[in-house]
Amino acid sequence: MNVEEMKCFSNELLKWYDQNARILPWREHPSAYRVWISEVMLQQTRVNAVKPYFERFMKECSTIQDLAHISEDKLLKLWEGLGYYNRAKNLKRAAQIIEEKFGGRLPSDRKCLQSLPGIGPYTAGAISSIAFGHKVPAVDGNVLRVMSRVLANKEDITCTAVKKEIEKIIYKILPEKRAGDFNQALMELGAVICVPNGAPKCTACPLSPICQGYQQGIEEKLPIKAKKKKRTIEKKTIFLLVYEEYILIRQRPNKGLLSNMWEFPNVEGYLSNQKCKEKMQQWKIDVKQILPLNSSKHIFTHKEWRMIGYLIIINKKPKELKGIWVTKQQILDKYSIPSAFQHYLKILFLQ
Repeated sequence: MNVEEMKCFSNELLKWYDQNARILPWREHPSAYRVWISEVMLQQTRVNAVKPYFERFMKECSTIQDLAHISEDKLLKLWEGLGYYNRAKNLKRAAQIIEEKFGGRLPSDRKCLQSLPGIGPYTAGAISSIAFGHKVPAVDGNVLRVMSRVLANKEDITCTAVKKEIEKIIYKILPEKRAGDFNQALMELGAVICVPNGAPKCTACPLSPICQGYQQGIEEKLPIKAKKKKRTIEKKTIFLLVYEEYILIRQRPNKGLLSNMWEFPNVEGYLSNQKCKEKMQQWKIDVKQILPLNSSKHIFTHKEWRMIGYLIIINKKPKELKGIWVTKQQILDKYSIPSAFQHYLKILFLQ
């Protein structure tokens, strides 16, 4: 890409963004804190899904100080349904470090930002450029896709070397005065025009005159990405144990997947109705009724849970079973149940 094309790239992209940028709550007042929270929420999550979470989070936790001192239960409840819960835990840890080391204010320097838990090169670039106006690239999946098409780059965009090369090119194109707008424009273009699934909307793209992928007719074949490893499959049996208006939930271990979150009791593998009865006897549960439930599945990044379940009405609370007995209202107000169990949570609330 020559100097003239770089200038055209920047001018046309910003002109398009000024006319077409979506109205989003975190863009209204782009303070460093709001940019940070929105960018972390948007990792692995669609914009429309994030909007209500962002607004609710800001009402309950409007400052870094609020975030640093929020209880983990309340934090996870605010995050409930967004998934990837380590993002929320890293936010709190980072807020505490910001209080201790940076006087309660997010640093503007990219390297300082990357020293904080949960902030990688992309998020640091987004905060630094959008909130502070620094000339720093912010390269996410949308940006990699756009640039691989514009450059007709046939290399694997999951490779670190390829990402760094694209970042260098973007740095050369970045305008001095509107770096944050430029980065947002490039991400926006990837989200609504140069889309990942289906045909990109090239005829509506401001970059189509200089896009090598479009000129060569290979835009739909790009970007090149290495195939992901197959997810491991884990089978589980979920138990909804109900006594009068109470439901049994238990807390997961403090390390590993969904750490410290609340779940319904479950075991590995699929249990038949008879095996379920035997498991209840083993747990010394006085069963009144067992009802089989529909199956469900939940996909994590590297694994997939395939679940069956039973609704079990019991005559009295067992004394030695691990967990706590709570009401439906307490689940709504206080205890965060991961989205992996949402299918069974919905069934529970229909009872």
